[in-house]
Amino acid sequence: MRIGAVFSQADSGTDADAIRKWAIDAEAAGFEHFMAYDHILGASAERLGPGPFGSFPNAPYTSEHTFHEIMVLISHLAALTTRMQFVTSVLVLPQRQTALAAKQIASIDLLSGGRIRPAVGVGWNAAEYAGLGVDFADRTALLEEQIDVMRLLWTQPLVDFEGRFHHLRGVGINPLPTHPLPIMIGSGASDAVLRRVVRKADGWMPLLIPGLDPTDIGTAVAKLWRFAEEAGRDPASLPVHGRVYIGPGWQAGVEQAVELGFSDCSIGFNRLAQPGLSHAEHLEAVIAAKPEIDAIVG
Repeated sequence: MRIGAVFSQADSGTDADAIRKWAIDAEAAGFEHFMAYDHILGASAERLGPGPFGSFPNAPYTSEHTFHEIMVLISHLAALTTRMQFVTSVLVLPQRQTALAAKQIASIDLLSGGRIRPAVGVGWNAAEYAGLGVDFADRTALLEEQIDVMRLLWTQPLVDFEGRFHHLRGVGINPLPTHPLPIMIGSGASDAVLRRVVRKADGWMPLLIPGLDPTDIGTAVAKLWRFAEEAGRDPASLPVHGRVYIGPGWQAGVEQAVELGFSDCSIGFNRLAQPGLSHAEHLEAVIAAKPEIDAIVG
């Protein structure tokens, strides 16, 4: 199981040197990937309304929280590192032009030496969708079609595609990726969502909040594997990328990730349980825990 570090966008601030140092220090500490969240627009608490928002009782982020544009952030930090991979968690794909996102990911992959690993999802922020001119109600259908279109754009010099949202005729990106680019879906664990993962994705990134989501991770993974078998798909073809936040009892989360056979686990700092600490202190806590994480992972 590969271990990475979660970059807390909301606490990262605007000190460019500090952001660069965070990535460099994470790589030097032996983390195998850098995970970052995605938001393009923030909204005021008043604009967002009272919630709930998916499994969140209240909006987890507002316009008061810092979010660096994820493609720019990854491309910048990939140029400063040599080994660490970069994971989107998740790229809110329906808010973006499909061809542009495909082109950006392919370009970063080429220039970084194959170090971007996209996970995509639908997000939760209807106000953000409205500000970007995308119908929130279409987000799931749009995501499914986007995945199909991106795979075509990454593998064919010229693409013809006629769908509900995309109309491509004799167009393509150049250069094409030199190797397959897997697409994970980051999501909750409803039956419909897990069946979508089986149907469309190259892996699953659980976005489950202990105590808030009705399904625990062990039950969700077992259900995913069952749905894969029912669809005639080998469950081993669906790697799972989990995450654990440093806080009371965090070791059990890492142990469970090992037991469930996760391909990856990202380690973050529980900023909600311990507010007010700096971005650098988050990484220090994760680095301090790494020897114990490595001992559990083996």
